[in-house]
Amino acid sequence: MFNKTGPGLSSRGVLWGLCILLLYTSPLCCFANFSQAKELVYKIKEGLPSGTLIGSVGSDLHLDLSLDPHVLFNLPQKKPSDQYVTLNSTTGQLFTSGNEIDRETLCPDSSEYKQGCVLSLDVFVLPQQYFQLVKVKILVEDVNDNRPRFPTGEIRVSVPENTQVNARFAVEQSATDPDLGFHGVQTYWLVNDFGVFTLDVEENEGGELTPFLIVTDELDRERQEEYVTDIIAEDGGLPPLLGTATLRIIITDVNDNCPQFTESQVNVTLYGNTTKGEHLSRLHAFDPDQGANAVISYAYSDRVPREARALFHLDRITGVIKLAGQINTATGKFYKLTVLANGPGCVPAVATMTVHVIRVASGPPVITPRYIAAEKDGVVTMKESEPPFSPIAFFTVSNTDQRGQGTECLLEGSGPFRLTPYKRLKNEYLLETTAPLDHERRQDYELTVVLRNPRGLAIKTFVKILVLDENDNAPVFKQSLYEVSVEENNPPNSFLTQLQATDQDSEARGEVIYTLGSDAPSIFLLERLTGVLTVSTSLDREEKQTYRFMVRAVDRGTPRRESIATVVITVLDRNDNSPRFINKDFTFFVPENFPGFGEIGVLSVTDADAGENGWVALSIVNGSDIFVIDAGRGALRARTPLDREQQGTYYLWIEAVDGGEPSLSCLTVVTVLLLDVNDNPPVVLFPQSNQSYMLVLPSTLPGTSITEVYAVDKDTGMNAVIAYSIIKRKGGEPGSFDIDPETGNITLKRELSDRGLYSLLVKVSDHGQPEPLHSTVLVNLFVNETVSNESYIQSLLTGEEAEIQMEEKQWYVGKLTERPGRADLFPCQPLLIALSVTCLGLFCIVVTLTAYICCRKLKKWRKRQMKRLEVEMPLKTNGDVRDADRKRTEISNI
Repeated sequence: MFNKTGPGLSSRGVLWGLCILLLYTSPLCCFANFSQAKELVYKIKEGLPSGTLIGSVGSDLHLDLSLDPHVLFNLPQKKPSDQYVTLNSTTGQLFTSGNEIDRETLCPDSSEYKQGCVLSLDVFVLPQQYFQLVKVKILVEDVNDNRPRFPTGEIRVSVPENTQVNARFAVEQSATDPDLGFHGVQTYWLVNDFGVFTLDVEENEGGELTPFLIVTDELDRERQEEYVTDIIAEDGGLPPLLGTATLRIIITDVNDNCPQFTESQVNVTLYGNTTKGEHLSRLHAFDPDQGANAVISYAYSDRVPREARALFHLDRITGVIKLAGQINTATGKFYKLTVLANGPGCVPAVATMTVHVIRVASGPPVITPRYIAAEKDGVVTMKESEPPFSPIAFFTVSNTDQRGQGTECLLEGSGPFRLTPYKRLKNEYLLETTAPLDHERRQDYELTVVLRNPRGLAIKTFVKILVLDENDNAPVFKQSLYEVSVEENNPPNSFLTQLQATDQDSEARGEVIYTLGSDAPSIFLLERLTGVLTVSTSLDREEKQTYRFMVRAVDRGTPRRESIATVVITVLDRNDNSPRFINKDFTFFVPENFPGFGEIGVLSVTDADAGENGWVALSIVNGSDIFVIDAGRGALRARTPLDREQQGTYYLWIEAVDGGEPSLSCLTVVTVLLLDVNDNPPVVLFPQSNQSYMLVLPSTLPGTSITEVYAVDKDTGMNAVIAYSIIKRKGGEPGSFDIDPETGNITLKRELSDRGLYSLLVKVSDHGQPEPLHSTVLVNLFVNETVSNESYIQSLLTGEEAEIQMEEKQWYVGKLTERPGRADLFPCQPLLIALSVTCLGLFCIVVTLTAYICCRKLKKWRKRQMKRLEVEMPLKTNGDVRDADRKRTEISNI
């Protein structure tokens, strides 16, 4: 488009110069439409290769690239961020350049403040008539491209050999990862834990993870003095990246004691203009050991920032902390210093010193006491019974400049007291006890509360504490257990022993009174002043062999204090008792048919005496032909099986004789009751037979009670409880009759539409266990107005009974085949079973065919008889009604 005008000028340079010239020579109205810059935002991940498309400026601005003259895009190349991208001047496409975008290098502070990393570019749209200024922001997203790194390649952790199991040791040199969020360090683990270590991770309030080494088993330096493994830091990437360092666990030898700080928490407040070299505090640690084992050195923890270390100097030998720099600030500032007290072979003791820097006070400090304990004229009175850490007084430090105190408050004087800041509140100090007070050891204390400011001004407040005497000593028995032996049948008011107790308190508080405990029987008496113990009645060893109760020694102080001793009185035996059965009489329940020589029960007998006098033998006075008893054990047995139906109750007299000289004896009665077994089926008393029948009028209304079935059972209890049920019906519609299962009462449920014979097979069953027994009876109901042909009815009844008997026989055969234990009587059990089943099958076939033929013939015979009745019944005259009623009454009495 343009020709070269010189050796150093290209067509692109000419075009760029022409555009600049047009910008300066064209009127301002030419780019009024482009006076407002547009902004485009793209998002990419760090580490993309060169030539990766970031975005298209022309397409995103919806520019028409086919215009004439063509739209051009230009990157001024003025910002350092421009070196990471290249711009296509004709399409406006942005690509990554040869300089790889590294988020951690480009934005080193974004990780610390959790801010995003942004590349800002300015893109010109040319020529002049299309001019626009486009602000392009490229958000660089973090990728997991950095491994966790430990500050050192080898981390040393010292662990004493006497460390307890589950002790924790912080690994101060934790790993760091420049990546953000989940791509940062997520966990730590050990390559080899040797079976005695494990690793735990804790997160502090700032989100930093610190690995803790935990001891899981006992250590022995003489067996192994160090363990070397690798500690792995793992981030949350997929896949995760790992950082490795060598972890050297040194097992150090220890002595008996380790350094301990007298105060683990120290609060210091100083003015903002405190001069350099000012003594702030001394952290004191002590070690009861001597020589080299008691040497203590002080050092800051690795967590203390360099700024704090440079500002506050810690003397490694004395533990004194001084101000090493000049503080001059108008605002308050807070420092937290963690100091370690190191001893030979010991776990460092840790103390924390907090330094509050406040503005310069304008006047001298003032201390104001506020007493909690009783106080008068500066003298505080406290009871010696007050528990440790009882509050005495509050001391409030005030200053004319209310912005801060800049003072140090100390307690001078000896005794179990301390002065500490109250729950980190400014200018508030609490004076309290640290141990119980004892009036017998010391009656008063003089304390001084000293308040010093940085300029050396000291203000003192004096406190005197009087310890009031309390009844804090209880009487003490000479011995805690008094054992006394006395023969039974002793005379009343016999002397047993004398109790002795002393009390260290004086005056009335040391006087002792003796009393019996609440568990002491009333037969024992204790003299209140002398402690003499007596018994008011004769003792009986058989009634009670040992008495054990408490005695109390009480002083006369306020409140009263007491101590307790135990008295054990053993009553010695004399031979003065005869044998005695546990029960006055014995009752044994035995099921009938009990096997011979089976154990019916055991008779327990005791003799309070010992030795030969306490040996007892049993014998049966009567009934020895049926029963026998074990003379030593007392087990009662029957010689033969017992039958309740023959005799239900037996009464025996048993005699117990001891082995004394002369021997003593006693008698008891034994009742043997035979329990019923369900071995009798119910017996039907009404109807008397299956041939009985009853006349039922066709006009009988539903709900009418027609007749009943009555049966009895020789057994007792549930074995004699009878239930009635209809198991089969002949004639009529189903459900025409119903029977009460408890009373056997039969009720008509539906109208009788057909005349003729109705037969009900009723099952009478008891409730016996393990299997109920039953009987059956046939209830025959003849439905008609009268009974005109009794022979006809009897023939019907005979046919019904034969059919029912045949069915019942089949049912009993089936039952017999199911009984267990019968085959055990035969040596050839399988062959007999096969023959029995074959015969039974042939028998069932024959019976079925016979019944079928009989039923056919019976139906034909019934049809002929019904036709004959239909012919004979109309011939009955009215005069025969009275005779028929009489006959009906006789027939119904079945």
